[in-house]
Amino acid sequence: MDFSLTDEQRMFRDTVYRFAKAEIAPLCEEADLKSEFSYQIWRKFGEMELLGLPFPEEYGGSGASIVMCCLAGEAVAHAGVDGGHTLAWGAHTYLCGTNIMQFGTDEQKKKYLPKLATGEWIGCMGLTEPGCGSDAAALRTTAVRKGDKYILNGSKTFITNAPLADVFVIFATLDREKKHKGITAFIVEKDYPGISTGTPMHKLGCRCSMTSEVFLEDCEVPVENCLGGEGNGWLIALAGVEWDRSTLVAPFVGGHLYMMEKSAEYANQRWAFNRPIREFQSIQNRIADMKVFLEAARLAVYRVAAAKDNGVALNPLEAAVNKVYLGDRGFQLASEAVDLFGGYGFIHEYPVERIFRDTKLGQIGGGTSDIMRMILARFMMM
Repeated sequence: MDFSLTDEQRMFRDTVYRFAKAEIAPLCEEADLKSEFSYQIWRKFGEMELLGLPFPEEYGGSGASIVMCCLAGEAVAHAGVDGGHTLAWGAHTYLCGTNIMQFGTDEQKKKYLPKLATGEWIGCMGLTEPGCGSDAAALRTTAVRKGDKYILNGSKTFITNAPLADVFVIFATLDREKKHKGITAFIVEKDYPGISTGTPMHKLGCRCSMTSEVFLEDCEVPVENCLGGEGNGWLIALAGVEWDRSTLVAPFVGGHLYMMEKSAEYANQRWAFNRPIREFQSIQNRIADMKVFLEAARLAVYRVAAAKDNGVALNPLEAAVNKVYLGDRGFQLASEAVDLFGGYGFIHEYPVERIFRDTKLGQIGGGTSDIMRMILARFMMM
């Protein structure tokens, strides 16, 4: 197996990294302090053609492979871009856009993908509900066919990009007794009657991604906006999770590389007891552990991405292993980076404070570590 990058891939990654470091990262600190989504940063993502990266060229995208998408995510985070804006990008492109790309009709693709690719429209995916959480198949939002429309009623929560979104991919059930077989996906525009969003939530980390509830009260959706056909919503949701666990995890790798470089830099500059702290064994151990994690995490992410590019459906067992490792070990090392910086790690003057907050989402979003362990146990004891 050859895991080396091609010249084209290296050039692409380096180009994205240089652009993000020069044009995007300098804008992130102020946005994070204010907990604000930056439309200026969003336009930069669009300028670099990242928002439609995997979409076919005929719909305004670049037709990029999964590996290339991961390289872009890693490069942007390595440049120092905060987890909020990378999360907003991921929810827009990989949870909303790719669902339309994979399951939409030609008319749906022509209508929505070009606007999503440029960033003119912002997208999101509404699956999680207040009473269901990790048990997504038990969702309660209903859809009823009435003539040339579906009427949706229910609510969603923790929906990234919802307060800003122009288009929502919403999951609802046509028949709760059918459980997951009754779930159907719909493309809902923000101006449709009956859809509204709640006040943006104040979050521990990833503060620049706007997150809120979505309310559907007799929301009218045209029949032609059913995505993928009735009863296929669960398959579409699983496909979204597949993109989540093969592309949205890449910024965690890049963010860890950024954290490791900043930690090594600080260890060289900071003196204690008349010598640089890099000479202390405990500091060396922390830096070494970061490097070990980085290499293992990168291998895990790109193994899954390469397999997906080769037409192999994501293995739930491998995805769960990767998610647990990236989430739990990544957060542990982010905590140790704060310890390495001492008091400075606890204030915003150095980036590890923000990285520590942003990294916590790795244990929660896209399937909690406990849920991943449940999946692992189920496979191991079948």
